[in-house]
Amino acid sequence: MTSHNLRHEAALRLTAVSFIRDHRVILAPTDWTVSNGERWLVLGANGSGKTTLMRICALYEHPSAGTVEVLGQQLGATDVRQLRRHIGYSSAAMAAQIRPALTATEVVMTAKFAALEPWWHRYDDGDRARALACLDRTGVSTFADRSIGTLSSGEQQRVLLARTLMNDPGLLLLDEPSARLDLGGREQLVAALGELTTDPDAAPLVLVTHHLDEVPAGMSHVLMLRRGDVVASGPIDQTLTSATLSDCFEMALTLERRADGRFAAWARRSTPSSTPGSPRQ
Repeated sequence: MTSHNLRHEAALRLTAVSFIRDHRVILAPTDWTVSNGERWLVLGANGSGKTTLMRICALYEHPSAGTVEVLGQQLGATDVRQLRRHIGYSSAAMAAQIRPALTATEVVMTAKFAALEPWWHRYDDGDRARALACLDRTGVSTFADRSIGTLSSGEQQRVLLARTLMNDPGLLLLDEPSARLDLGGREQLVAALGELTTDPDAAPLVLVTHHLDEVPAGMSHVLMLRRGDVVASGPIDQTLTSATLSDCFEMALTLERRADGRFAAWARRSTPSSTPGSPRQ
């Protein structure tokens, strides 16, 4: 069974999904659909519920209530170990579990079985060729035989991005892939992401971040979270505005979109009622 066989009109559908831990609402009841051809940006401050949402979508967390459907199959009524193989998922928590001595090729190959160690399963030359092709797509094939622990943070993130492509997934979930990167590493990763977000044949994609300047061109929709609540959702051109961004982050922000499709945002400075040498208002 290939990921293409699992692709449906809606790659992801959440219905009234919520998550409560220790009597605290982490994610309020949420309805959300990611359809084929869509590239969703999930925005929100730290603690807004972004990572919890992604863990639920990646089938590593069960919601407290609601229904989760991924690639036409419902959580609770399917074998998640098999279904996870058709989801390209990357997160900081997963990256931290990867043994630094593994080569870049081994890191990518383990995605075939949604595993973290190559010795748990058998791989053949076809798997190695596929892993190398994925590394080449994200611009790090020259590091194929290098241990991932010897690579820079930016190079590691591009290896992990290559890992999400190993199984020709039906859905890509990227949880803050540019965290910890310096400016150069971030721009290299954004360029690699841009190859996916602008590829019409690529799987539906969800990118989580709280930094607008690391969002690649080609994103089609946005979901904005604040303290576990959805404050805005829809096509990015109409939904992502200075007003909704300010509401999302609970501060006055100005949003700008450049000609190349990239974003920039900054806090508005308050204007004093009077300053030396200026008239009173």
